Amino acid sequence: MSEPAATALRLLRERGETLAVAESLTGGLVAAAITDTPGASDAFRGSVTAYATGLKERLLGVDGDLLASAGAVAAEVALQMADGVRTALGADWGIATTGVAGPAPQDGQPVGTVYLAVRGPRDGGKVVALRLNGGRAEIRRESVRSVLGLLLERLSDGPGHDRAQDTEQNGGT
Repeated sequence: MSEPAATALRLLRERGETLAVAESLTGGLVAAAITDTPGASDAFRGSVTAYATGLKERLLGVDGDLLASAGAVAAEVALQMADGVRTALGADWGIATTGVAGPAPQDGQPVGTVYLAVRGPRDGGKVVALRLNGGRAEIRRESVRSVLGLLLERLSDGPGHDRAQDTEQNGGT
């Protein structure tokens, strides 16, 4: 069981809010970490694993022109995925992962490029850009840990924290 997932679910339950997940490079690992927590169904609505670029547009409402110009691995794509999954699954909060786990670059982005996003009920969302090292499994694992940490950070700041914010920051292991 993931401690960040369990803590985030507890905070969501306390707030009477729900969560949905949009995943690309993590391929369902975020949803698995969340559903490993007993009682997850109290706050977790579900997830969309949109691995194919076209599904990001069709299922999550990511702008097709954005996908054509920036590719699937971009900050604004992650934010639109988080917002789109909130809408599609009727949740208060949406989190998203997109990036390149390898073994080869994608959309002109090197392996280890990851964008994570969180979108709450009353904010403009937050995007974090990571440059991760390691193999495919390590990149995916760190992406799961980081997106849950981002969600937990936003939830821990309390309901008054949901203000407009759209930022990028670099990090990595």
